[in-house]
Amino acid sequence: MTTPEALDEESANSIRGRLDAARERIAEATARSGRAQGEVSLLLATKTVPVPLIEAAMEAGARLIGENRVQELVAKAAALADTPHQAHLIGPLQRNKARAALQYAGCIQTVADLRLAQRLSAIALGPLAVMIQVNTSGEPTKFGCGPPMAADLAAQVQQLANVTVSGFMTVGLNSSDIRAVARSYETLRKIRDTAVRGGLGSASQLSMGMSADLEVAIAEGATMVRLGSAVFGARPTTNPAAGG
Repeated sequence: MTTPEALDEESANSIRGRLDAARERIAEATARSGRAQGEVSLLLATKTVPVPLIEAAMEAGARLIGENRVQELVAKAAALADTPHQAHLIGPLQRNKARAALQYAGCIQTVADLRLAQRLSAIALGPLAVMIQVNTSGEPTKFGCGPPMAADLAAQVQQLANVTVSGFMTVGLNSSDIRAVARSYETLRKIRDTAVRGGLGSASQLSMGMSADLEVAIAEGATMVRLGSAVFGARPTTNPAAGG
């Protein structure tokens, strides 16, 4: 990736304004759900987002980003190395790319089978946070394990060396039916609650909700929302993304 030019002040101000608006939406949704401010963190979904835009958001206080592709995670790492932040991988991870991902990702949110978790365990140099990705909508285009197996998978992963299950992640139902979308998020919350009751106390995080439905996700218990277009503007896509 070539070194990009810095943003002009007008563009940087636009990013800062949209970031402030996104934070306000999160704060309002958190208050409406009767939860304490600060319970919901903001992850910026930066798939295809140029480095200068990410830097503008970080200058405005953003510290958590999520990449869908390992190659993009790696390509941006050098340019962002001097900017305080943590990167998560929020797209599917092939086992043969796991080593590259672990060089730059502080959390892998898309563990959906034991073999990937075993690979991460084998190559991680220290404690690695992972999330279990669950396909709560049942859509064939979505990644993730099935809801019935999610809690058991989390328990198995937790037994591996060098990895800790920090929670669960899902991409919500792609529907205009808000009640159906809410049910897909409710499913993840119930899976998390089952896992915690079963002794998996570390798995408290719920990464769910994107730009179009963050309020629904927060009402159902999200602790992290993944926003892309709300901060960086719309981007063309043909497949469901892990954040948007």
